[in-house]
Amino acid sequence: MTTGAGARTTVVGLMFVAALGASAMGGAIEDGSAAYNRGDYTAALGAWLPLAERGDAEAQLYLGAMYQAGQGVRRDYPEAVKWYRKAAERGNAAAQFRLGDMYRQGLGLPQDDEEAFVWCHKAAEQGHAFAQYNLGLMYERGHGVAQDFVQAYKWFDLAAVRSEPGHTRATAARGRDRLAARMTTAQVEEARRLAQEWKLK
Repeated sequence: MTTGAGARTTVVGLMFVAALGASAMGGAIEDGSAAYNRGDYTAALGAWLPLAERGDAEAQLYLGAMYQAGQGVRRDYPEAVKWYRKAAERGNAAAQFRLGDMYRQGLGLPQDDEEAFVWCHKAAEQGHAFAQYNLGLMYERGHGVAQDFVQAYKWFDLAAVRSEPGHTRATAARGRDRLAARMTTAQVEEARRLAQEWKLK
C-alpha cells in the first residue's frame, strides 16, 4: 500500500468526495456539495462555514476535510482537528473516524494511539466500515489497546460483511482470513458469534 503525505491526501480526497455524494440534505449543505464537486472550493467554504459555526456536524466534517487536504484554504492540520473534534463530539461517525486518524498519524496534535483507538471505536460502533477495519488492525497489532485476535477478527468481519463492495470490503476480508490462520477454532467461533451479535450503538 502506498504511504506518505501524498497518499494520505489522496485517500482523504476520495473519502471526502464519496461522503459528499452520499449527502441527501438540501439547502446550503447541498449547495456546498455541488460547488465542491465542480472544484469551486471557495463557494463550498462559503456555504459550509456559516453552518459549521452554528453547530452543523456535517458542515464541520467537511470543513475539517478541506483544511486537512488544503482545498480552498491553506492546509492547516490543527484547524482540521478543531472542526473534526466539533463534529465528532456531536456524534458524527465520519468525523470521529477522521479525528482518530489524526491522532494515529500525529497530524495537528500529538500522536496518541490510545486516543486514536477511542475515536475509531466510537465511529466503528456506529457502523462506519473503514473505522471497523482500522479497529481490527488496532486489535491485531495492539496499537492503543491490548492485542486481541478475537476482537480483531470480529471487527474485520463486520467491515467485510457490512461495507459496500470495493476496497474496504476486500481488504477487511483479507485481514479476517489472514488472522484466522493464527487463531484456534474456538477463537474464530467466538469472534464470529460476537460479530453476529453486534448491533449499532
